Amino acid sequence: MAKKKLVMVGNGMAGVRALEHLLKLAPDAYEITIFGAEPHPNYNRIMLSSVLAGGADIQEIVINDWDWYKENRIELYTGHTVTRIDTKNRVVYSDQGAEAKYDVLIMATGSNPFMLPLPGADKEGVIAFRDIKDCETMMETSQKHKKAVVIGGGLLGLEAARGLLHLGMDVSVVHIHPYLMERQLDETASRMLQRELEAQGMTFLLSKHSESIMGRKRVKELRFTDGTRVDADLIVMAVGIRPNVALAKSAGIEVNRGIVVNDYMETNIPGIYAVGECAEHRGIAYGLVAPLYEQGAVLAKRLAGVDTAGYAGSVTSTKLKVSGVDVFSAGHFAEPEGTRALRYQDEVEGVYKKIVIHDDRLVGAVLFGDTGDGSKLFSLMKSRESVKGREKELLLGFSVGAGSSVSPEERLAGLPDDEIICGCNGVTKETIKDAILNKNCTTVSAVKACTKASGSCGGCKPLVEGLVQLFAGDAAGEPVKEGICGCTTLNRDEIVAEITRMGLKSIKEVMNVLGWNNPEGCSKCRPSVNYYLGMLFPESYKDEKESRFTNERYHGNIQKDGTYSVVPRIYGGVTSPSELKKIAEVAEKFDVPMVKITGGQRIDLLGVKKEDLPKMWEELDMPSGYAYGKALRTVKTCVGSTFCRFGTQDSIGMGIRLEKELERLSTPAKVKLAVSGCPRNCAEATIKDFGVVAIDGGWELHVGGNGGVHVRATELLCVVKTEDEVVEWASAFIQYYREHAQWNERTSVWIERVGLDSVKKALEKKEDREALHGRLKLALSTQKDPWKEILSDKELRKNFEPLPNAEPVKN
Repeated sequence: MAKKKLVMVGNGMAGVRALEHLLKLAPDAYEITIFGAEPHPNYNRIMLSSVLAGGADIQEIVINDWDWYKENRIELYTGHTVTRIDTKNRVVYSDQGAEAKYDVLIMATGSNPFMLPLPGADKEGVIAFRDIKDCETMMETSQKHKKAVVIGGGLLGLEAARGLLHLGMDVSVVHIHPYLMERQLDETASRMLQRELEAQGMTFLLSKHSESIMGRKRVKELRFTDGTRVDADLIVMAVGIRPNVALAKSAGIEVNRGIVVNDYMETNIPGIYAVGECAEHRGIAYGLVAPLYEQGAVLAKRLAGVDTAGYAGSVTSTKLKVSGVDVFSAGHFAEPEGTRALRYQDEVEGVYKKIVIHDDRLVGAVLFGDTGDGSKLFSLMKSRESVKGREKELLLGFSVGAGSSVSPEERLAGLPDDEIICGCNGVTKETIKDAILNKNCTTVSAVKACTKASGSCGGCKPLVEGLVQLFAGDAAGEPVKEGICGCTTLNRDEIVAEITRMGLKSIKEVMNVLGWNNPEGCSKCRPSVNYYLGMLFPESYKDEKESRFTNERYHGNIQKDGTYSVVPRIYGGVTSPSELKKIAEVAEKFDVPMVKITGGQRIDLLGVKKEDLPKMWEELDMPSGYAYGKALRTVKTCVGSTFCRFGTQDSIGMGIRLEKELERLSTPAKVKLAVSGCPRNCAEATIKDFGVVAIDGGWELHVGGNGGVHVRATELLCVVKTEDEVVEWASAFIQYYREHAQWNERTSVWIERVGLDSVKKALEKKEDREALHGRLKLALSTQKDPWKEILSDKELRKNFEPLPNAEPVKN
């Protein structure tokens, strides 16, 4: 039977999630075409705030990569905006000249950010916070400017503000209401949130009405109706979204605020459906992901011909994903008439809890500081079971008491199979149940590896734990020990100990002998085992290239458009006119789109085609800067006593020496060093993995710093007198970290886990430091510069040749 033609306008989370369901229910029923306006595959828009705050990169938030579309035989047009729908002949047309016939059309056009119609809103530097491009604009702006203003003190605005703060900008949040997040929080919780964010560095301008945006070409300031103003190099509007209905309206589809749909997501025109933020169901257009996934599940069953109850609307919840702040809100928290509220507040510990009850049922909750019971409270709201006699128990701590009518296990068992447990990744109870019963996923980590549930914000982890206990029963046993991934229950120390004890020499041997659940491993355990084997047996182990990430396989950071970066090593940030000239000539020859000075005092050549990488490395004739690997990245230096009138030591010379001593060294995670020539610390040595600060007559050695999303100042390891001692201690510290840290564990996290005192004790004896230094030198002696290695090996060089007859992605 001929397949029906299904066309979807929009490549976002809700629409693609519906297609994932449909492909499982009826994999051969439709020939699918998708039009997406952005030049990206399907990605997790919720995680944009994490990208902005440094907690994830663009590749990590992709939900379905390019290969997924190919594997499911989906024709994808990226960078195409559909401009017209011929509903009579059932054809859609894009602005790039593409057209597609349909039997079924899904409108998944999402929403547009609302931009305040202020005078000057069209100036450069005025943007929304909605997509990857907006993130990139903020990152680029932060390199040149410092004053950022976010208009909107709601969830999205605060996430944008925290990201801009991470990028080093001075951030002011403007809000029309007297307190923040008034749609999700009561005033008490809002004031506590404001104090927490002010402590992080945000400034708040509340009860402010924006009047105009000033500046010539670029924004310079924002003016308010009360006559006050605030300086701004960047203005981010986060004041709400509006369903994107223009295309539907032009095609004669009924629209109100959104595209009007019934309980089966059908519009008024036969064969056309709508799902996601563009859809309006029973007068409501939802902007949160969980309801949109629930809509998608109903639509998929409808299109697959599976009997299903219609979509009846959703109770919504909110979890704030701002660094260092835990906030949860759900239901009717504002105490509507006929309800009663119970509150608990501890200003010392920064904890506030409030539950709202109507007719003995939980209808709302606000949690601040301690949100562990959020998912369970939310489950109670949706189940609408009586909580009579358990009010205090729910407020002060969720537990199974004598008066409980329904246990948490019974509550989980009673949830429908299509209930979404993990809102961030759209994972249903049915999916988790299948993973536990049919795929031997009897730990939370195994479920996470198999389904992605609890893999993003982690708020649903208690529910996932409950489902594991419910469906695995005795197989789940005691609180389950999580291994390095879902393929094994062994942790890092156990794996390393067994490899050493039994002399295991390959990844396949490790997984076979140590009883991996998945004999092929996964993208998390294969790179980690590869590292541990290389660390333990540097002379004999042959690195398994296929177990490394793309960046490390091609020795450059992959960019969003599939191109790569080339970052040659520039020791200590010191270069020469001839070296600069050579870099410039190579960049011109290969039409490099962007040449950028990095934060680590190097030159980044961005936008390089994969097939051009070896030729560029050859003409540069410089060492790899390892900007892509889990290795020493840079040693940042100030000018020190060479030029600076405050410098007490030669920081440039010390930095270059350290970089040459440690370059090419493989480490559990990326490692950054810095050397400051005096306590003024211009090289920012006290937020590096290993920082050296010159003082009169010696050097302070600092460890365990991090300038990323979880900023951590270093701790003082010791003070030494000579440059040789600096190298000795640095080598010993880094080798000790190599031998004891978990794979992908930064020194900042490792130091917090093991404690500085244990590191000091391990390094206090000179003979122990010398032994560590010797093992580090042995590891380094086996390493080759990867660029030169590839240039001299014809087989390795073949990996960079373009694939024959490769079809370009449509965009």
